[in-house]
Amino acid sequence: MMDKSATKAPRKRKTRAELAVIGWRETVTLPDLGLIEIHAKIDTGALTTALHASHVKTYEKDGALWVQFRPPRIGRKKPGLCHAPVHDQREVRNTSGVPVPRIFIRTTLQIAGRSWLIDVSLADRTQMTFPIIIGRSAIRRHRLLVDCGRSYLTRHPDEPPTETLRERNRS
Repeated sequence: MMDKSATKAPRKRKTRAELAVIGWRETVTLPDLGLIEIHAKIDTGALTTALHASHVKTYEKDGALWVQFRPPRIGRKKPGLCHAPVHDQREVRNTSGVPVPRIFIRTTLQIAGRSWLIDVSLADRTQMTFPIIIGRSAIRRHRLLVDCGRSYLTRHPDEPPTETLRERNRS
């Protein structure tokens, strides 16, 4: 009887050179929503991605459930309303570990010169510094390595956030 392990080709190990390295803070773009260069926190401890959204309302359109929401302010420009089909509705644990119902949409994420579809939950992040948190499910299969000691490796930020969204929106 032949040893099967001898006939298997060795698994090719991925090297660091094949990975795009990103920092724990980056600018990202959600082009489908018109959100260009948003300051994001890359959080491998979070499973899902959450985008700050206010005035969230669901409605029916052509027999499908849609959501309307106001995205975060970027710079001084007040954002218009965004509309997207509801991809899912499920409970997510918030930063306190409490399960809360969330609406998810599917949209394109652009980071490190790459782009792909991700699921994004809509959440009130007014008390948070970053308007979007990118969770590990969004980056898991896209050959990204997060350097937790560095920031903005894909683009130098014009104005990295230093205050919460609530403080920023007061001005």
